[in-house]
Amino acid sequence: MPSISSTAGDATVHQPGSGPAPADRSLPTMTRDRPFAWLLLITGAIGWLASGALVLEKLEVLKDPNHVTVCDVNPWISCGQVMQTPQSSVFGFPNMFIGIVAFAVIITTAMGILAGARFARWYWLGLQAGVTLGFAFVVWLWSQALYAIHILCPFCMIVWAVMIPLFVWVSVRNISHGVIALPAGPTKVIGDSGWIITALLYVAVIATIFFAFIQVFIGTSGY
Repeated sequence: MPSISSTAGDATVHQPGSGPAPADRSLPTMTRDRPFAWLLLITGAIGWLASGALVLEKLEVLKDPNHVTVCDVNPWISCGQVMQTPQSSVFGFPNMFIGIVAFAVIITTAMGILAGARFARWYWLGLQAGVTLGFAFVVWLWSQALYAIHILCPFCMIVWAVMIPLFVWVSVRNISHGVIALPAGPTKVIGDSGWIITALLYVAVIATIFFAFIQVFIGTSGY
């Protein structure tokens, strides 16, 4: 039977298996249902696994304060030391529990899209709010790690890494589909620039890490 899609506001009939719906053909490739769903699934799964690894290590640290985590490499790369800081439990419980729940929502959304589900505009606005708040929280944690704690947590960095394309492409998808209304010009520019924005954010993160730990990289830190 045909499925009825109302993602962009108008109901259209599309036969399953017949390729992209007519309305999808003008959209950037990564904002179409299947590519976008796969991006959600991959980033969500990686983020969930990294958060899960942090949960397991946190439980071990709670049982044994002297536990050495799998990513305790040296004084400036250490999950265990970061877990001892106030920033690791901003809301009164370990931050990684937020990741377990949040990335599960991302994975569920991806599976729903791959199964043919169509979500209402309010759902996409809620998802946008969630990934935006998550991205802002990650940026704050990143700044704390670099400029306050001066220690990097490898599993945390994996979460940072997946949040960048997740935030960018959920935003681009919602703009391209009209969930977030913008004029046609900016919508096209943003739709065509998703990977460029993602790459620039990665470059910014790498550059800030390099300059924040430049003494370590050039061998004058004393470690």
